[in-house]
Amino acid sequence: MRIALHTKLKPGAEAEYEEAHRAVPAELVAAIKEAGATSWTIWRSGTDLFHVIDCAAYDVLLSRLAELPVNVSWQLRINEYLEASHDYSAVDAALPVVWELNSSGGAGE
Repeated sequence: MRIALHTKLKPGAEAEYEEAHRAVPAELVAAIKEAGATSWTIWRSGTDLFHVIDCAAYDVLLSRLAELPVNVSWQLRINEYLEASHDYSAVDAALPVVWELNSSGGAGE
């Protein structure tokens, strides 16, 4: 399953947010993988953040991470930079696919 999300940084928090992500704790990376994510990419355009997550099931990923101490402390740190914090209740907050060019050259779903 591929999930796309959009979040926003507080103006002026770009450098600190990127600096934080240069040192994501290894324990958190392992927990994210253990929770079912196979990849997670974040792009930034100004204060807009775009996340693409490949995972077995997004609701399971969120539920496994929600109360995990390493994730809770990470979220507290990262939420300092975000306009709105992720509350782990919006499992349907993903961006719907409108059109996709797939690797075989044709249009996807």
